[in-house]
Amino acid sequence: MLTIRLRRVGAKHNAIYRMVVSDSRQRPTADFLDQVGFYNPNTDPPEIRIDLEKVSEWRGKGAQMSETVRSLVRKAEKKQ
Repeated sequence: MLTIRLRRVGAKHNAIYRMVVSDSRQRPTADFLDQVGFYNPNTDPPEIRIDLEKVSEWRGKGAQMSETVRSLVRKAEKKQ
């Protein structure tokens, strides 16, 4: 099953996250199929950039979103 989840990147104590589509059976640091967004909680306000078209395309293909990604997508949809 495909999952849209966060992947941690960045330096120690300076986490930045990418929203990626990957196989749920793989570990979170494994290769991913596509990057659909970006989340930086270190800025004020936190920076959220999501390609909503890609997210809906992957959802149409059967990908499930993690709880955190689901809440970030809701916030991004409200901004638009």
